[in-house]
Amino acid sequence: MTQLTFKRYEIKYQLTDEQRARLEAVMSTYMVPDEYGPSTVCNVYYDTPSSLLIRRSIEKPVYKEKVRVRSYGIRKPEDPVFLELKKKYDGVIYKRRATMTAERAAAFLAGKGDPQNQIEQELDFSIKRYGGLVPAAFIAYDREAFYAADDHEFRMTFDRRVRYRTSDMNLTTGDAGTQILPEGKNLLEVKCAGAMPLWLVHFFTEERIYKTSYSKYGCAYTCELEKRLAARRARKDPAHMRVVVPQRRSVPTRAPRHAYNLSRAAF
Repeated sequence: MTQLTFKRYEIKYQLTDEQRARLEAVMSTYMVPDEYGPSTVCNVYYDTPSSLLIRRSIEKPVYKEKVRVRSYGIRKPEDPVFLELKKKYDGVIYKRRATMTAERAAAFLAGKGDPQNQIEQELDFSIKRYGGLVPAAFIAYDREAFYAADDHEFRMTFDRRVRYRTSDMNLTTGDAGTQILPEGKNLLEVKCAGAMPLWLVHFFTEERIYKTSYSKYGCAYTCELEKRLAARRARKDPAHMRVVVPQRRSVPTRAPRHAYNLSRAAF
C-alpha cells in the first residue's frame, strides 16, 4: 500500500562511491533493498511566478514548504501522478501525497481543485494561498532505497546523477537535464522518526562523514540564476546587476499559523 502521509526527520549526507560501497557492506546486516528496486524519480516543482517558495526556502526559515508532482520513471499519458506538499518545521518533515491523474493535478495547481479528502484539502489550501502555481523546474535522479529489516519506517536512499531542466517541464518527455551532483558523488538521505541506530552513527564517526544541507530544487534554482547572470555578463549587458543570487538570512521566518494545525489523524 502506498504511504500518503509522512512525519519524520530527513538527514542528508554526501558520500563518494567508495564511501557508499563501504556503507552498503555494513548495511547488508541491517537493511533490506526496497521491493521496487532501483528507480528514476522524476519531479516537476511548482512555484509562484516570482519563485517565492524557493526564495523563502533558501533563506533557511523555521517553516518552509514545497509543492511538486512526482512520478517513478517516465510517465505515460494514462499513468497516475503523485501531487505532494512537503513542509518542514523546526527540522521535522511533514509530507502529504495524493494520487491522481495529471489533469486533476493541473487543476489543483491552478487553484481550481475539488478536494475529496483531508489530504487533498491541505494541498488545496496551500496552493490557493499562493493564487495558483506554475512549473518551475524538472528534476530527476537515480535512486536506490533500503529499509530496516526490523523497522519498515526507517529508510535510507541513495541518489545519484541529480539533474534538472527549466524547459519542457513535464513528466512524459524523458529525464535529461543539466547535472548538478558531480559524478562519483551520492546523496544519502536517512529518513527516521527518531534516533539513528548506533551502527550507522559509528560508521559516520569512523568515516568522518558529516550531515549536509542539500536542496535539489534549491541547487537547480541557484544554478539557473548563475547561468543567466553569466550569459548577461557575456553580452556585456548592465542589466545583469539586477539578477541576485539569494543569500542566507540569519533571522528565521515565523511559521504561518496553519503550520501548527497539522491534524494528528493524518499520521
